[in-house]
Amino acid sequence: MSMIQNPLNTWDPFRDLENFSRRLGGFFGRVPSPGELKVDGDLDRITAARWTPVVDVIETDEEYLIKAELPAIEREQVKVSVEEGHLVIEGERKWQSEHKNAKIHRIERSYGSFTRTFRMPDDADATKVQAAFSNGILTVHLPKSPEAKPRQIEVKVK
Repeated sequence: MSMIQNPLNTWDPFRDLENFSRRLGGFFGRVPSPGELKVDGDLDRITAARWTPVVDVIETDEEYLIKAELPAIEREQVKVSVEEGHLVIEGERKWQSEHKNAKIHRIERSYGSFTRTFRMPDDADATKVQAAFSNGILTVHLPKSPEAKPRQIEVKVK
């Protein structure tokens, strides 16, 4: 990292951190595929980050609930499946340029395919999994099997 900055360029500590991360990644054999973007006459390197949607996993007495944020994705681009004891959520957020003949100065949102895999709990009923998609939120319901639900046992006095 250079301590001397051109007074006409704004110092960006994250750019230095990104450069360090790129060098460190190359040292360990991971070579990112950077793009190049010209900003104010300076060449900025951008690396497409691997995109992974964030999720909440909630357990109630009746079910497990997974909520995944999938902004700017159409329902048709999302697939939910149960495979060998795992719940798999797959999809893709595609790049769609809305601005023809425009200069793009920065792209910070990630695009591309993603896969999230969750091991199904032993008490989940894989045959009754349901999924719904609304306003960019995927909600997956994993009901618990009836025999796994807690039940009250009456104690008899003799």
